[in-house]
Amino acid sequence: MKKIMFNDKFGLTQAVLEGRKTMTRRIIKCPRTFRGEWVAGFNIHRRHSDKKIVDWPCMYDADEREFDMGEILPKYELGEVVAIAQSYMDVDRFHRKGKNAAYLEYLDSILPELKLHPGWTNKMFVKADLMPRHIEFTDRKVERLQDISDEDCLKEGIYEDSGDDEFPPSIFYEFEGNKDDGFDTPREAFAALIDKVSGKGTWESNPYVWAYEFELMK
Repeated sequence: MKKIMFNDKFGLTQAVLEGRKTMTRRIIKCPRTFRGEWVAGFNIHRRHSDKKIVDWPCMYDADEREFDMGEILPKYELGEVVAIAQSYMDVDRFHRKGKNAAYLEYLDSILPELKLHPGWTNKMFVKADLMPRHIEFTDRKVERLQDISDEDCLKEGIYEDSGDDEFPPSIFYEFEGNKDDGFDTPREAFAALIDKVSGKGTWESNPYVWAYEFELMK
């Protein structure tokens, strides 16, 4: 089983665990080489009738010739179940409730070892089969980052909030950990969030992304 990581600083892991985040966008990265040849970039194919993206990105060489079988494939398959990465410390602290006796007994038996493991505080090093919570991928598509809809922004963990004014109440959009003022639209909030998570300028560069939709498994 694979694991997937979400940003903790801006509360995205918790948003997934609470069912408030049901989509994630991952930048499509092009390999430098393919079958020993240098890769110059990748093409995106669109249907003529409606300009909708079809198929997967396909790599091409220095002469702009597409490689045979050179598609860049998504990391996650439809129906695939993956573990939500959390530090072992968080697993021990927050995920005992509701677990069966066999799991708790096993967890207790390996705790001394886990406390010495880098994964105790850093989820990058945890094993997927020790993670108690999982998601299942239900949909995926290729799109430009800025093609995201307001609805999908909310699925990415952006939420609606209201100000202190009572007549009328002001509505704005937020994400966990935002230290600035709220945003007028979900897209503005998501643009700020993605720049925090993936680096300043990510929104402006408008890369192609895998847009995955998923469900939290009970």
